[in-house]
Amino acid sequence: MAGKLYLIPVPIGTGDIAWILPMAVQQCVGEISHFIVEHPKTARQFLRQINSKFSLQDLKMWTLNEHTADNDLQGLLGPLLAGHDMGLLSEAGCPAVADPGSGLIRLAHKNAISVIPLVGPSSILLALIASGLNGQRFAFHGYLPIENSARARKITELEKVSISQDQTQIFIETPYRNQKLLEQLVTTCSDNTDLCIASNLTTSDEKVATKSIKEWRISLPDINRLPTIFLLHA
Repeated sequence: MAGKLYLIPVPIGTGDIAWILPMAVQQCVGEISHFIVEHPKTARQFLRQINSKFSLQDLKMWTLNEHTADNDLQGLLGPLLAGHDMGLLSEAGCPAVADPGSGLIRLAHKNAISVIPLVGPSSILLALIASGLNGQRFAFHGYLPIENSARARKITELEKVSISQDQTQIFIETPYRNQKLLEQLVTTCSDNTDLCIASNLTTSDEKVATKSIKEWRISLPDINRLPTIFLLHA
């Protein structure tokens, strides 16, 4: 009988893990000895906070990241097909959402392996519910283009979609490019478009603020290198 694939949310900031992951989830993760991880070092740092029944030296880890080829995914299912439960975890947040994992999960379904998502932090939903923007219609776009002109066109496109569909547009950026994206948003978008900036979610210094583009132009926050979710509603 095949094992179960558990999708494990990882804290997206530092702090008391009890505030972020329910005890039942921690206990469940503590029973698992086989893991598929994005980075073994940070995975061990996370698992060190869990009261595992196994020592860190006894945990078995396989790597799944952006460099993993599709034809290598089947091999990662080996322990599951041999009857071992496995945990899938990424660098931070939920596996397969703006992180590797969806291909493996799809393959698990094809092999009739039970996939079990565990409760934990999702920066996208936390930002959305705290934004005050439309939570009935929204879309997550991941990363916008890096090149300035392409990114400006994408921002204009998202603003038009938001208007036509009354839809909140959600996106992210590599933290060290946050400030440039913010500056481009306030120069590209219309005055009355609302923008929410949600930084350092689940940490002691998290900040979530929603203002119109016109209001943001008066004073921009310094979000350089801070993990941030951007939400736009026109």
